Amino acid sequence: MKINLISDTVTKPSPGMLDAMMSAEVGDDVFKADPTVNRLEEKVAAMFNREAALYFPSGTMTNQTAIKLHTNPGDQLICDKYAHVYNYEGGGVSFNSGVSCKLVDGYRGMMTSAQVEEAINPPDFYHSPLTSLVCVENTTNKGGGACWDFSELERIKKVCEKHGLAYHLDGARIWNAMVEKGESAKQYGELFDTISVCLSKGLGCPVGSVLVGDKEMIDQALRIRKILGGGMRQAGFMAAAGIYALDHQIERLAEDHRKAKEIGVILQGLPFTKKVEPIETNIIIFEINEDYLREQAFIEKLLEKDIHLIGMGSSKLRIVTHMDYTDQMHDTLLKTLKTL
Repeated sequence: MKINLISDTVTKPSPGMLDAMMSAEVGDDVFKADPTVNRLEEKVAAMFNREAALYFPSGTMTNQTAIKLHTNPGDQLICDKYAHVYNYEGGGVSFNSGVSCKLVDGYRGMMTSAQVEEAINPPDFYHSPLTSLVCVENTTNKGGGACWDFSELERIKKVCEKHGLAYHLDGARIWNAMVEKGESAKQYGELFDTISVCLSKGLGCPVGSVLVGDKEMIDQALRIRKILGGGMRQAGFMAAAGIYALDHQIERLAEDHRKAKEIGVILQGLPFTKKVEPIETNIIIFEINEDYLREQAFIEKLLEKDIHLIGMGSSKLRIVTHMDYTDQMHDTLLKTLKTL
């Protein structure tokens, strides 16, 4: 029995999702003539109480489009040093938009409004890049699935309004944050200029993300998506998976969170565990005490049991729970960790 915990992106469509995909009504989405894609976009826009939404093949392209919407070449965006847009999008900020990142040293990928304000370059000092955008990520991937305090996000919004900055949410795992914190999509829709949401992580779709905003901005995003090569034809087969996931697979994320926290409890009691980051959602980041066990040796011992996780370097490892991680797999993992 293979237990794959390297990411929540490894999930495969459930039987119900496959049925929805196979029965989808499709057209040519490049001509905006795929009824299922249109329905998904309308559904996501309504969830966040925004005017429009646009379906993308990936979360990276969604974020990169948003950054291009809000900036001009030579500008600078503010983000935490752990931000996905800086660390894991292939340098796209500079390549696609000609923009640099002002990195903030926050806590587990989350910065404060005071840090954001301090990071803004004086707009009349033409020697430094013009600050035009603030990007936040919720939950934070590199921060171990941490959830932002919504009141801090509101304070950052006030800083953005004060200084005329755009505000973008990388909501790749926003569903996890909403389930864990009891928040609503509409709350987020009221706060941000644009929001990217991912369907292919905790919600279990094979592919796809959505950008949400006002109609004028989404019309511009359509052109940028074309430039980046993101136009798809009969995309409704995949969009149907997104509709199914939004209807059936959000609330079950709490189960992934529960399992992650139970794994954390076991890890904290093991002699070779140096530190376990606080666990709020479905990501566990922990550090091995190499006086007991080398990082690679730990990974190899688990591979002998066909258990897969990911190393992050510096003796840190990551486990991500997801919908394909069954109760039987969970019991096997816990027993294996106890007996290593």
